[in-house]
Order: sequence, then structure tokens, then C-alpha cells
Amino acid sequence: MNSAIKKIFFACIFLAAFAVNAQNETYTSSPEVADTTFVNLKEYSDDFIYDMKYATADNFLKAKVYDCAECMLRYKTVKALIAANKEFMKNGCKIKLFDCYRPLSIQQKMWEIVPNPEYVADPKKGSIHNRGGAVDISLVNAEGTELEMGTTFDYFGVEAGHNFKKLPVPVRANRKYLKSVMIQNGFNSFDSEWWHYNLKAGLKDRVSNQKWKCD
Repeated sequence: MNSAIKKIFFACIFLAAFAVNAQNETYTSSPEVADTTFVNLKEYSDDFIYDMKYATADNFLKAKVYDCAECMLRYKTVKALIAANKEFMKNGCKIKLFDCYRPLSIQQKMWEIVPNPEYVADPKKGSIHNRGGAVDISLVNAEGTELEMGTTFDYFGVEAGHNFKKLPVPVRANRKYLKSVMIQNGFNSFDSEWWHYNLKAGLKDRVSNQKWKCD
């Protein structure tokens, strides 16, 4: 092999190796989002209404415990929530969010304010909120008016339970509608709180203290 042919030969090997590396770099620079990754819901859908109670003092704690109002969740929870919301939107409704992922440090802060496991999960154990798999929600109609659910969010009385029947027929129908669509999309209800839903696929995820930036 003369010197000119050798130069062409090695140049081809170099270009082939470069092309392979370039392909690998392209593939690794834009991976799929893992189901357990924490993401911001608003970056995946504009179709939700937000009233993040714990970013204000308008809650049963009477204290603001979040620095800012963001709905962070694990990606698999976001996908299931968006699917449920699309079903609601077919009937002119949308999901209204009160709370999403709750960092463990915030759970500790809530426990310090109300150290009662009947109202706040003990941070030593953590809750599904601390795992990024729970949402507290209601529904609004096409005019943005919240559907009547019989009690306010975070009302700690028997009236807030799914099994409480002494409610007007429209209220029971609203709760049933909310529950049926959420269950169809992979969530479980919480007996004593009509607003609380857990993603079944997220129950075994780890408790996390993931933080987010405030604008």
C-alpha cells in the first residue's frame, strides 16, 4: 500500500469513527425522561387551573410553607394526570390543583405547625405527597367555576369522606365523576378526603426532598 492510499485509508477510518461518536453524542444528549424524574406540570400542559394552597396562608395551617406555587410531580404522575384531564375536558371541565409533590423538608415544617397524624403525615414515615405521586384536586367548569363537592379542600370532617352520603344529589354526582375518571387513569382515591388521589404506580417510590427554583 503506497503512502497516498494509506492516507486515504486512515482518513476514512477517522471519519467513520467520528460519525459513530457523533451519533452516540446525539443519542445521549436527548434521552427520554425517566418515569421517576421530577418535572414541572406546567411544562407539559397548559390545561390545568392552579390554586396552590400551601404557597399561601389560605390553608388549615394558616401559614405559607412553600416559597412559590409550582406543581412538581414525577413524570409518570404527570402523564396520568394529563390523560385524566383530557377526559374531563371532553365534558367542559378541567382539573384544579391544590397541592402536588411536597418535599420532605416542607412535610417537616407542616409537622412542626400541626404535629398531629390525623391531619399531617409524620415526616419520619413520609406520605405519597413526599414521593411525587399524589395530587389534591377538584374540578372547574367551562366558566372556571369550581364544581360543588360538599366541603372545602382540607376540611377534616366526616362530610369530606367518599362514604358520606348525606349530600345533595349533584354533589354526590360531582364526587363520583371526579373519582371515576381518576381511577380509570391509574389513581386511587383516599376514603376520608374527596380531593386526594394517589398514583397506584407511585406508591413504592422513595420519599424525596427534591427542591425547585422559584422565578
